[in-house]
Amino acid sequence: MTRLKDYYFSTIVPALKKDLELANDLQVPRLQKIVLNMGVGEGIADSKHVKQAVEELTSIAGQRAVVTIARKSVAGFKLRQGQKIGAMVTLRGERMYEFLDRLINIALPRVRDFRGLSRRSFDGRGNYSFGIKEQIVFTEVSVSNVDNIRGLDVAVVTTASDNAQAEALLGAFNFPFMV
Repeated sequence: MTRLKDYYFSTIVPALKKDLELANDLQVPRLQKIVLNMGVGEGIADSKHVKQAVEELTSIAGQRAVVTIARKSVAGFKLRQGQKIGAMVTLRGERMYEFLDRLINIALPRVRDFRGLSRRSFDGRGNYSFGIKEQIVFTEVSVSNVDNIRGLDVAVVTTASDNAQAEALLGAFNFPFMV
């Protein structure tokens, strides 16, 4: 069992059960999955950019990333249906907790001028999303192999029923929210 998963079951569950006044351990909100998405606009002109993004996202997540394709054609973006436009990976279970641990303790503190994550990025149903402007904040990506600086989106999906429960859960994981 990973360090963060063990911390969740031993410390967070009893604390949230008491704070949220829940009757059962299974009512305590938990993490379902973490989705990482990297859009590659340059992929329209050259598919090597998409391949590089897949390799970088695979090394960041520790799990094979898949190529995302365009669902619709958009003439303004010179985009055709079926064209490769990005990469994504969905993390669950042990890999999800390992990634979250690396994200909170290693990657986010390396972000330039980092003041914390906004509390306004909850979606109303207990999920939290934010973006990272540079993929090089992750130690798994070597700066010498990077051809372009790309950002990525991180979506944390929880079983919380509202934003307050989700914020309590992520706060218990020591998410660096702004004060």
